[in-house]
Amino acid sequence: MKEPAAGPSRMAPICSRSSRLVIACLGGAFFAAFMTDSPPEAQAKNSGLVFVSNEKSSTLSILDSSDTVIETVKSCARPRGMVFAPDHSQFYVACADDDTIVVYDIASRKVVRRIRDMDAPETFALSPDGKRLYVSNEEDAQATVVDIETGEVVARYDTGEEPEGVLITPDGRYVFVASEAAELVHVIDLAADKVVRDILVDARPRRFALTPDGRHLWVSCELAGSVDIIDVASLSVVGSIGFLPTGMRKPEVTPVDIRITADGRRAYVALGRANHVAVVDTATLSVETYILVGKRAWGLALTADEKKLYVANGLSDDVSIIDTDTLKALKSVPVGLVPYGILIDDR
Repeated sequence: MKEPAAGPSRMAPICSRSSRLVIACLGGAFFAAFMTDSPPEAQAKNSGLVFVSNEKSSTLSILDSSDTVIETVKSCARPRGMVFAPDHSQFYVACADDDTIVVYDIASRKVVRRIRDMDAPETFALSPDGKRLYVSNEEDAQATVVDIETGEVVARYDTGEEPEGVLITPDGRYVFVASEAAELVHVIDLAADKVVRDILVDARPRRFALTPDGRHLWVSCELAGSVDIIDVASLSVVGSIGFLPTGMRKPEVTPVDIRITADGRRAYVALGRANHVAVVDTATLSVETYILVGKRAWGLALTADEKKLYVANGLSDDVSIIDTDTLKALKSVPVGLVPYGILIDDR
């Protein structure tokens, strides 16, 4: 394993704002966030719509509650991570090749705002109060903090190379950022306003999931074919789960996304090029079964009732839909090229 990189640092920006254009200066670099004049449409809660970001075709596929694609929206360049606003009236999309975060209205599926110069955003997490986004910037080895109301970047934290996964604890105490190339999980203490720990994990950490009791953080380690488990109280690795579906070779097992059920009893792990989803008993940390899906299973999303699990398959350009009672794939729905993230508006 690689040795931990030097400790990250924070640089505070000096910002100014006008009513139409937000401009900030950070270490001599300028960025801007433009707001559109278009007012948001009426709120559409619990629409049952499923949104899929397709990074290669630069589109969003929209499925209805019958799992039929009803619309394909031309999006920004390389849309990747997505997150809902707290009231589900809007959702945010990270546009890695446009250096932009685009805000969509759910009812109209139209762009209502663009936050620009975000330095290759990949994924992000929303603060519990819905006021800030914590964004991983893959090409700059940083995590940025964006004030949603103003569009300003209010802080930057240095990370290891190729940061991706971001998770904020429900109490707003910690932000975790996974650095793929450095094999580190960076821990930002928001009260202290600094990175307080770099946790060495296995090869190429990608995504996170927090157990419902808040005690354990699961992090997928793509090149190790495993998930490491971090104890949040001690900020140390306390366990690991390996995966190997029948007929697969170890290098083919590349876990990425993770979902843990609301009762904390079961976890689902997308195994990437192994073309399976692992079903894990969280009490024993053992694999119950493997479910065959499409090629390069990557992103995951559970419905609110947890009856269906959606799987973005990046190399077969489709979404597999799993019945979580039978643990069988019900169908695969073609979407755009290289689907990455999934959001379900049913809460």
